[in-house]
Amino acid sequence: MPALDSLLTGLAMEGASGVLRIGRQGAVYLARGRVTFMECASATRFEEILTASGRVSEVELRSAQKDGGQRLVDDGVLSRAELQYCALTATLDAAFFLLPVKSPRPKFVPDAEHWLGAQWFFEVSTLIRESGRRRAELERAWSSAELDAAPVVPVRRLPGDRVMITSLQWEVLLNADGEATPLTLARLLGRPAAKVLLAVRQLAAAGLLAHEVQTSASLPRRVRTDLPAEPHVPTDLDVLLRLRKALEELA
Repeated sequence: MPALDSLLTGLAMEGASGVLRIGRQGAVYLARGRVTFMECASATRFEEILTASGRVSEVELRSAQKDGGQRLVDDGVLSRAELQYCALTATLDAAFFLLPVKSPRPKFVPDAEHWLGAQWFFEVSTLIRESGRRRAELERAWSSAELDAAPVVPVRRLPGDRVMITSLQWEVLLNADGEATPLTLARLLGRPAAKVLLAVRQLAAAGLLAHEVQTSASLPRRVRTDLPAEPHVPTDLDVLLRLRKALEELA
């Protein structure tokens, strides 16, 4: 089964309009071959981004879903630029998690639309390129994905006299309770999940998070089941020296 980026590239070339549903993982909305919106179960939802700031209530959000969010703009709750920014943020976040996915049963429904409608457009190639850039940024910050699904646990003491962190990193540290994972914190804060993952990896690289790094020494030793495991016997250096001398005398 081809990856989602290949499927979307094909739909873009066909100029397709509708929604590509990727099981329970998410959906991609298109209009004339261009993406209008994306959502993913792993990413922070557009609605969560709107309500977490406190500027949009649940009641206002439900009302806005009837007219593509225009009422939020008309009532002065958000500017149109802010609404567009939230849609862009949610789409890029969903693209980060969805584009590497290989779905066994993707389903395309022609002419279906998200409740926002086709107000903003994203080229498939741009989304693919931006998702790749974000994954590379994660890799540079911390090369292992071990922290992505683990509870965020701040260290109890700073590794130095002072540290410099971003506002998002501060929010992560402030709300980390030792149980919430990065994705849980992202939804709580209404922040893009990919950005929170990056913040967590950067905090770990700065020594501000407690974590366990699995090394080769800590990995379980694989033992063949058809032979008994032999106990480790320390090498006797004197025996090796005598053996080498005997071999030299025989030569």
